[in-house]
Amino acid sequence: MSSQSGTSAENYGSVLTSLKKGLRRAGRPENAAILTAVSKTQPWGVIRPVLEAGHRRFGENRVQEAMERWGPVKDQYPDLTLCLIGPLQSNKAADAVGFFDVIESVDRDKIARTIADEIQKQGRAPDIQIQVNIGEEVQKAGILPLEADAFIATVRGYGLNVTGLMCIPPVEGPRGPYFALLRKIAERNGIAYLSMGMSDDYETALRFGSNEIRVGTAIFGSR
Repeated sequence: MSSQSGTSAENYGSVLTSLKKGLRRAGRPENAAILTAVSKTQPWGVIRPVLEAGHRRFGENRVQEAMERWGPVKDQYPDLTLCLIGPLQSNKAADAVGFFDVIESVDRDKIARTIADEIQKQGRAPDIQIQVNIGEEVQKAGILPLEADAFIATVRGYGLNVTGLMCIPPVEGPRGPYFALLRKIAERNGIAYLSMGMSDDYETALRFGSNEIRVGTAIFGSR
């Protein structure tokens, strides 16, 4: 993983190399997982070099912040993919559906219904992922593991295409069991895509089948 000792572009290159190595070590193809560069709260001065290096997939936590950051430049990068990875409030759902390409943090019935309504109104359908509170931590968003199967069925019932599952495991202890649990939930619900693994645990996540790693600190440095 990146030591964060270089520029953001250098760190980005190091993370890409580590991603490919991690996939090879896991016996998986080099294109089996993608990188979402988590640009939330970062200054434009460290984001731009990563864009200039060719990266086009970024993760943001807040709808308004993302719109202010990316709105002025979005038209310059038609292949840009913006992912909402933070909690979404229903009063921001219209903006989220209109602005983001992926919403990874669906975890409540109300927000799923609101997103479904907005997709119908706007005729624009971002990819939908369900966030699972894999460690059942009170301070974290996400549907509880035991409720995930029923929630996935409910979300699909609203006409939403659930393309993946996302999780953020507890900081303490081994991460592997949590990644394994998310994979089991996905498998029994016919979901093939897993967004799991961040700066300090993405190599472990790759061994457990992650298709998307969300890396911020290892690229941009501490906020």
